[in-house]
Amino acid sequence: MRSVRPRRWAACLLLTPLLTGTLAGCFAPADSSDPKADSTGGKRLRIALAFPPSESFSPYGADATLLSRLGVTEGLTKLDGNGAPAPALAESWTQEDARTWQFTLREARFQDGTPLTGAAAATALTRAAQASPAPAALSGISLTAEASGERRVRVTTATPDPVLPLRLAGPSLAVLSPKAYGKQGAADPVGHATGPFTLTKVDGSTSAALDRFDDYWGGRAQAPGIDARFIADGTARANALRTGEEDVAEALPFAQAASLAKGTGREVPTARTTSLYLNTASGPFADPELRAAARAAIDTSVLAENVYEGYADPGQGIFGPALTWAAGKRQQPTGRASAAQPHGATVRLATYDNRPELPEVAQVLQQQLEKAGFKVTLTVRESSRVEGDALAGKFDAFIGARNTMLDTGDPVSVLASDYTCDGTYNMARLCDKNVDKAVAAADALADQDKRRDAAMAAEARILGTDAVVPLVHQRNILGVSTTVSGVLLDPYERTVVATGTRR
Repeated sequence: MRSVRPRRWAACLLLTPLLTGTLAGCFAPADSSDPKADSTGGKRLRIALAFPPSESFSPYGADATLLSRLGVTEGLTKLDGNGAPAPALAESWTQEDARTWQFTLREARFQDGTPLTGAAAATALTRAAQASPAPAALSGISLTAEASGERRVRVTTATPDPVLPLRLAGPSLAVLSPKAYGKQGAADPVGHATGPFTLTKVDGSTSAALDRFDDYWGGRAQAPGIDARFIADGTARANALRTGEEDVAEALPFAQAASLAKGTGREVPTARTTSLYLNTASGPFADPELRAAARAAIDTSVLAENVYEGYADPGQGIFGPALTWAAGKRQQPTGRASAAQPHGATVRLATYDNRPELPEVAQVLQQQLEKAGFKVTLTVRESSRVEGDALAGKFDAFIGARNTMLDTGDPVSVLASDYTCDGTYNMARLCDKNVDKAVAAADALADQDKRRDAAMAAEARILGTDAVVPLVHQRNILGVSTTVSGVLLDPYERTVVATGTRR
């Protein structure tokens, strides 16, 4: 059994081999005989992704992360290695008052040739604010945007939002050309974004093709394009890497790590927590005493050691050890109910198979819950076919892997999105006035340290409801061919490729 190594949670985005071997040289040698090589010797990148587009590459939902990871879209800001907002399409920003911020844009062009202007940025943010359902980054936030100059945009929120620059780094708030927006509220990113690669062809949920955007403001990418395939089966992704069919394969099964070729396995520390969400609105887990019984029945150490083979830690809370600030601020859950006897209560448990460990996690939990006296039926589907049903309350319990820093980088925002009455990603369908009050109190704070203290107090309130049972805090394994350089290891899981990625 692989032991868990000490953590070194510096949020570095450099390509550093963490499993075996070292990367030989900065660039792969050019092969002029390869028909897919361009005049500089670069070749098209072949990438196997775990999650297919589920919303026709809409920039407002889960597909926004795909667009970001493939280097298609960008926002006004991005996250730096410490989780702070950094310049992206906006060169700088100032806060004019408690509700108003002004952003100065860099000189850039959209992939359709039109310039990035204050008016274009205002249109993009306005469309995002009007989207239904609202992007997760805007959960509980109402904003308006207007041009304040040729290269300036002013953003105003209905109530003070001290972390707006952090929020605007969310993948779902990407800035697209005015030509991207249709009359029915749809947004088409194909050829209308600002990133180093432009989406040119989409084959349903099977594959996508991207070409280099030569006028990218950050410099010409070294790869002429990307051929992406969406392969839900983790073993199939690992095999495609082994056989040379793919150059990069994300989210490989931990069981495959030992058999990867030397130097191809990259262990990526993430802010991702795998959790069991219990439906608090209907079914057996509307009873807090049965939720307490389910929580008491689960042994998370078995999951970390056996299912994740040491590539995860037992669940400590909503925020895991990748966020080094969380450990010293964690509080004990408050207001927990006493566990009741299940007496054979039937539970509909569901998960998805895009992350290969989750079905095994579900089987272990099924056994543990049945041992405690529950009767459990299990449903496993592809993520795009099960997540919507879970949000609609069609299951009693749902196992999901959530990167808590993915949408905004702000811990309070993820609590608002996932656990408040009006949250847009509320898998547990939790609506608790004490939780809402605690999240609102945290959201009113501008000082980062105080905001994090309050976020952990709110976490304690949420855990006290037993609406969510944190199972493990995990790392991912990214498969990278030894002929490839410049792949990004991002703990926030927002980026994979950049201008320097090449083979």
